[in-house]
Amino acid sequence: MSANPRSIAEYYHERTKYAPETIAAQSQGLDWATQPIPFKEYKLGTDYPLRPYLVERSPHASPPHPDSEAFQTDWWQRLSRLLFCSYGLTARVPTLMGEPIYLRAAPSAGGLYPAEIYLISRGTAPLPPGLYNYQSRSHSLLCFWDSSPWSDLRSACFWHPALEAVDLALVITAVFYRSAWRYQDRAYRRICLDTGHLLGNLELAAACNDWRPHLLTGFADDRLNPLLYLDPQQEGALAVLLLADRLRIAQNLPITRVTQPSARQEADTDLPNGTLLTALHTASQIPAAATDIQPWTHEVMPPVDKYNFPFCTRLSCQTQPIAWGAALEGLEQTLLKRRSTRAYTGGSVAYEQLIALLDFTYQPQHYVEQGLDGTPDYCDLQLIETFVGVTAVEGLESGCYYYAPQAQELRQIRFKNFRRELHYLCLGQELGRDAAAVVFHTADLQAAVDRYGDRAYRYLHLDAGHLGQRLNLAAIYLGLGVSGIGGFFDDQVNEVLGIPVEEAVLYITTLGQPR
Repeated sequence: MSANPRSIAEYYHERTKYAPETIAAQSQGLDWATQPIPFKEYKLGTDYPLRPYLVERSPHASPPHPDSEAFQTDWWQRLSRLLFCSYGLTARVPTLMGEPIYLRAAPSAGGLYPAEIYLISRGTAPLPPGLYNYQSRSHSLLCFWDSSPWSDLRSACFWHPALEAVDLALVITAVFYRSAWRYQDRAYRRICLDTGHLLGNLELAAACNDWRPHLLTGFADDRLNPLLYLDPQQEGALAVLLLADRLRIAQNLPITRVTQPSARQEADTDLPNGTLLTALHTASQIPAAATDIQPWTHEVMPPVDKYNFPFCTRLSCQTQPIAWGAALEGLEQTLLKRRSTRAYTGGSVAYEQLIALLDFTYQPQHYVEQGLDGTPDYCDLQLIETFVGVTAVEGLESGCYYYAPQAQELRQIRFKNFRRELHYLCLGQELGRDAAAVVFHTADLQAAVDRYGDRAYRYLHLDAGHLGQRLNLAAIYLGLGVSGIGGFFDDQVNEVLGIPVEEAVLYITTLGQPR
């Protein structure tokens, strides 16, 4: 462990914790007159409609030739469905205020949708070279810059080798105020979690449509942000996905590392409220002039079993994989119909359902035969731990369990029915009280900062959101209710459940019978 003074990431985490004695002071009324619009608009640009291609793909005995008209049509259909299933508008909710609320395929805290998707085309694909923004309201791509930015992208990505082979790159950015309007400084946690949800959708929707996104979170912020003409005070890039076409042999690429370290900066303990989000995002940036960039070598970081509690009850989680149907039809339908559950009955769920969710989330190698990626990209799953609070799982004693991904087992660490305590820990939300099981993703923040600098905070929450989205989709498919919670009493979670004190709680996912 590091003996250095507290980093900005650690300081930010402490300052943005919720605690019973300070929660009232941290809450404030919302100024509805300044509510942000969750869509980006451009005054000028060329629109490329994707809705005409949002049709059922025709099955092919073999992939069409890349120069054929059939390939071009199929290519547009695959791109259209990828974006729609990942971040498209999937519901319209009328309101008394006039403007309806639009819900998207990916969940977002408070329905604020801070993430934006940009597409960069090299110009060798059917899409002309340039910079594009995905317009979810019209399901189209808007080209706001029509010259080739590929060399600048390669420089911003520290010359990642995949950029020599692929034709497209997606960049996920965040508009900070969209979430900060409601969640203030703590919004950065939710922004990164929401981006992780989107990464989970993109990974799975890509597999349904013959793409393979290669995740890259270690890039030069001071080159990538200007490339997209982002306002550095209001928004910033969080992830790049180098989009390989699985129907082209030359784009079946090896797995490479995802991350790069940033500096570890000592925290200024005089930072006023309202500046913490910007301070952390700025501190976690990697400059183009960084000298400690690691080689883009083959690297897979599987999760490890960190805790082996003595004399604890151990239960096997080995199970049959969830069957997603022919051509992953069930998965694509689930991406489009997913909704966060608003209330649970308090009823129980089957043990087989719980371990099926964990299997889909943590054992992707079990789904290769169905066409899913056996080694999807994460920042570093070795840093993420999973604990499960059980209150109503058939055949499973109430208590808190540690999930050991390598051994594929649950290890009980505390015996108790936590229903009342979970209600309290989740800030009095009935979702915590009435859930049958509650999944906690945690990480040793100090160890993560020692490895990756202040940028570790991004990485941890991106991965937690990604894992949470896999839980979301599996639960919906199995007929369960599911909802993520980003607001909780941080320190009390560890104390009540018996989670080791060094584990910072990142995210909570509630599971149960929907009301």
